[in-house]
Amino acid sequence: MSTIKELELLLTKGRITRREFIGRVTALGLMAAVSPTLLSSTAKAATPKKGGHFKIGITGGSTTDSLDPGTLTSNMNQNVNWQVRNCLVEIDHNFNAIPELAESWDSTPDAKVWTFKLRKGIEYHNGKTMTAEDVVYSINHHLGEKSKSAAKGYLKNLLNIKADGKHEVIFELSGGSADFPFIMGDYHLTISPAGTEGKEWEKGIGTGGYILEHWEPGFRALTKNNPNYWKDGRAHFDEVETLSIVDTNARTNALKTGAIHYMDRVELKTVHLMKRMPGINVTATTGTAHYTIPMRLDQSPYGDNNVRMALKLVVDREQLVKQIIRGYGEAGNDHPIAPVNKYHAKDLEQRKYDPDKAKFYMKKAGMLDHTFNLHAADAAFAGAVDASVLIKEQAKKAGIKINVVREPDDGYWSNVWMKKEWSMCYWGGRPIEDMMFSVAYSAGAPWNDTLWNNERFNKLLISARAELDTDKRRKLYVEMQEICRNDSGTVVPMFNQMVEASSDKLAHGPISGHMALDGMRNGERWWFKS
Repeated sequence: MSTIKELELLLTKGRITRREFIGRVTALGLMAAVSPTLLSSTAKAATPKKGGHFKIGITGGSTTDSLDPGTLTSNMNQNVNWQVRNCLVEIDHNFNAIPELAESWDSTPDAKVWTFKLRKGIEYHNGKTMTAEDVVYSINHHLGEKSKSAAKGYLKNLLNIKADGKHEVIFELSGGSADFPFIMGDYHLTISPAGTEGKEWEKGIGTGGYILEHWEPGFRALTKNNPNYWKDGRAHFDEVETLSIVDTNARTNALKTGAIHYMDRVELKTVHLMKRMPGINVTATTGTAHYTIPMRLDQSPYGDNNVRMALKLVVDREQLVKQIIRGYGEAGNDHPIAPVNKYHAKDLEQRKYDPDKAKFYMKKAGMLDHTFNLHAADAAFAGAVDASVLIKEQAKKAGIKINVVREPDDGYWSNVWMKKEWSMCYWGGRPIEDMMFSVAYSAGAPWNDTLWNNERFNKLLISARAELDTDKRRKLYVEMQEICRNDSGTVVPMFNQMVEASSDKLAHGPISGHMALDGMRNGERWWFKS
């Protein structure tokens, strides 16, 4: 049970609302002990203020970044995308699908046909009014034969999408999809004017709370407040400046000096010192984020599951959690479904560090003399290089040789990830199981970074998506997690909390664990106190 001090801390950090705070304190019978000053000050902070130039220091930006929604791979272009565009659906901080550009939706009883009713009178930055035609075009952009969009994996069962008048869109699916509205909230599936193509994507024309003024991929973006924004109580800043600052020390110094107001991926080795700094707030948000180490199964010797099992068993997850993320997270179990997800397989046996068993599998594969190249850069995640070196040392006890190849930060996501045979990777996770599995583990998915293809898993994915009975659905997803754990080419060593820092001049509501930077929407959801 929480104490009143813990609840006060959660309130002042914005982790619970004022209403939630009052409800919990009342339930504990401690309302009389609450300072009236605390309630009045938090009420004042919770009232959004307009204005100011918000500066974000962000990792992951690359000179190869684009604002084409189908090619969003870095924190930088994902965040800017949601500054300037909207989806049909928004995922809130409680992992609920709520209306955004769509005002409502419903489906047939078998969840095969979904009808979305659009809000009327929504304008793009160029003055054009959004219609159903734009929605059809924007979704179809991800479905072409040449499309490399990660969203293509979500939309495999989309048979047809059509406009019914100007304000209604009908999606016809080959099979039921109980969570289809969540898919429409994916950051790739933002809505743009029909006909947008090529260099036009880089103009960032959308319906979002900010208008793109400057876009320099991998370096800087500047957006200005959209005076015609249709959302009440959102997009409070005059300007949002997003800076790619890959180096953790540089981001930290920028926050200390006031050059930025917000940074992602705090250096966990020194986070205890940052917490003591005046004027800085540190948040640790539990969500679906996790680290992975994918092996390309089309490259020898990773096609042999004995090799894959050996490399999974040679990772001491508890040591990584302790040393690399300083306890801000928990051990992974070689599947991507987070403990906060609805159908997380909590009873699945946790994989442990076992060098003897790892040696057994590697000897069975005949690869004990092989040297495995592990490609890493801190662009993958803060501490990725240190984690690789630690895994190298852990592997020595099994007689397995690993060579850590340090790669440049810039261009890591375009030149290393999905290119090299074994590399470090980071996933923000997804709010539902179907989305995570569809984008990264189903056969043929654009971001299936191991090229894994398991027939049983693929069949279960389709079945689970269409299953409307909750208990039956849970069993299907649990089996899929077990298959993934035991057969896929992905090592999932850790689920990490998102540890970020900001100026105490900023205010906000509850922070989303859906993605980093408050679900990638801090530009829209946050404001300056004064």
